[in-house]
Amino acid sequence: MAKTNYPALVGTLAITAALMGGGLWYLNRTSPGLLGGGNTPSSGSPTAPRGQTQITLLGDTFSGYSTFRNSAFQEALGESGLTLQYRDEFDQGTRAASLAQGDADLIVTTLDQFLQQQPQGQIVGLIDRTVGADAVVLNTPQYPDLKSLVQLTALAQQAKTQGTPLKLAFAGDTPSEYLALVLDTKFEALNLSDFEVLRVEDASDAWALMQDPSQNLVVAVLWEPFVTQARQQGYTVVLSSEDAPGSIVDVMVASERLIQSRPEVIATLLENYYRRIDINVRDASQLQAQIAEDGDLSAVDAGAVLQGIDFFTAAEAQTWMADGTLQRRIEATAAVLVLSGRLNGVPSDPASLFVEDFLVNAARNTETLIELVRADNPELADRLAGGNQRAITVPEVTADEVTAAPDIGNLDLQGQVEFATGSAQIAGTGQQTLTALAQEIQEFNPQTVAVRVIGHTSRTGDPGFNQRLSQQRAQVVVDFLRSQGIQHNIVAEGKGFYLPLSGIAPEDLRQQRTEIRLVRVN
Repeated sequence: MAKTNYPALVGTLAITAALMGGGLWYLNRTSPGLLGGGNTPSSGSPTAPRGQTQITLLGDTFSGYSTFRNSAFQEALGESGLTLQYRDEFDQGTRAASLAQGDADLIVTTLDQFLQQQPQGQIVGLIDRTVGADAVVLNTPQYPDLKSLVQLTALAQQAKTQGTPLKLAFAGDTPSEYLALVLDTKFEALNLSDFEVLRVEDASDAWALMQDPSQNLVVAVLWEPFVTQARQQGYTVVLSSEDAPGSIVDVMVASERLIQSRPEVIATLLENYYRRIDINVRDASQLQAQIAEDGDLSAVDAGAVLQGIDFFTAAEAQTWMADGTLQRRIEATAAVLVLSGRLNGVPSDPASLFVEDFLVNAARNTETLIELVRADNPELADRLAGGNQRAITVPEVTADEVTAAPDIGNLDLQGQVEFATGSAQIAGTGQQTLTALAQEIQEFNPQTVAVRVIGHTSRTGDPGFNQRLSQQRAQVVVDFLRSQGIQHNIVAEGKGFYLPLSGIAPEDLRQQRTEIRLVRVN
C-alpha cells in the first residue's frame, strides 16, 4: 500500500488547550452506527444516528484496553463523527478471523498472538507493554529451597524420577503463556515438557491452584494484582515483564478492508485514542480510577495493575515504527515462537506487517504538547515522549554484589563456547554463539538484571592452574559480550573444578563449560 499522510481532523490548538486546561473531553455521547460488523448493529446495540460511522473493535477485559471502554473516550469519538462498538472476544483465533469475515474493523491483541494468528490486517498503533504486570512465580512456601530456576532443575528431575511430575499453570492464549514460552526457550532449567502443564482460563485460577498444597504446583505465570499478592505472601517472583520489558507488547490491528476503504477513520480513531493517553500521562490518578471502575478493582489493586503497564504515547509509537524498534521486536518475538514450535519461521519482511501513516497526526499533537510543557515540566515532557526517549540508568553495583545477588536462572546457549586445550582462546564457532548470546541478554532489563559468567573446568591437571584458567576463560567471555554493546552489570567468575556436574566423569570434557547466569540486582 502506498504511504499517504492523512489530513488532521481535529486542530492541534484545540487539543492542546483541552490538555493544558485539564479537560477530560466529556462531550455528547453518540451511539454505534454503520461500519463494523456489516451494516446491521449486533444484538443489543443501539441504533446509530444518521451521519455517524460505526467501527467495531474486538479485544478482551485486559486493563490495558480500558480506554476503549471508557465513556469519555467514546464521547470524544462521537464528536469526531465516529462511534465505537467494543466487544470482548476471548478466543484469539476468532478475533483474528473476524477481520477477514468483516465482523470487525479492528482488533487489539498481543504481538505474539498477532504473529501466530496472522490476521488479514496490519498493525496501525501500539497500545502498551507490560513492565511487571505479568510474572513467573515460584511456589517457595511449599518448596522452601525453590528461590530461582537454578533449584528448579534438580526438583523437576527428582519429581520425574519418582513418577510425579511437577505442575506449571498459566492462562492459555494470553501473555502468561507467551512468558512461559520465553522461559522454555531461553533458560536451561525450565522445559515445559518436564511439567504437567495446566492451561487455565484466568490468572486467578492459576493463583488459586498455587495456594492449594494438594496440587503440587511449583510454577505459575500470573498477572496483577495476583503478582503483588504472591510477593507479599512469600512466593518468589523469579522473572517478570519488568525484567524483559519488550516481551509483551499490545498492538492495534486494522483490517485490510478498512485500510483500503476508509483510512481517515483509522487516523481519527488514533488521534482520539492517543489524546486520551496524553491526558492519562498527565494525571495517572484518572487512569487508575478508570482501571478500578472498569475492572471492578480496589484502588490499591488498580494501582498495582497500572504500575505494571507502560502505555505508548503516539510519539513513542511512531518512533518504534520508524526507527526499527518494532521490527526488531517482531523478529525477537517470532524467534521465541519458532523455537517453541508455534511458528514456522520468522517473517521475511517484518516491516510489511505494520504501517505508521495513521499515527502522523496523533504524534504531531503529542509533540506539540511536549514543546509547550517542556520548559515548565520537563519530567512530564519526557513521559509524553515515551520510554524510547529516556536514558537507561544502569545501577552501580560491585562485582561482589552481583555475585551475591538472587539468581534468576542460566540462559540456554544456542551453540557451544569452546576453548583450545589449556587455553583461554575461544575456538570454533564460539564467537558466533556469543554474538547471538549478546542479543539474548539485551532482551533483559539492565536496570533489574545483571549477568554472572561462570567458568568451569574438568578435573585434569593442577587444581590451581584450572582455577586460573576458568577465571581467564570467563573473563574472555565477559570482554567479548561487552564488545557487543552489553549495558548490563556483568562479572567473570572462575570455579575451576569446584562445582562439577553430577553423573558425569570428572575428566569428561562436558565439565569444561561456561554458565551464563542472570541475577536480580534491583
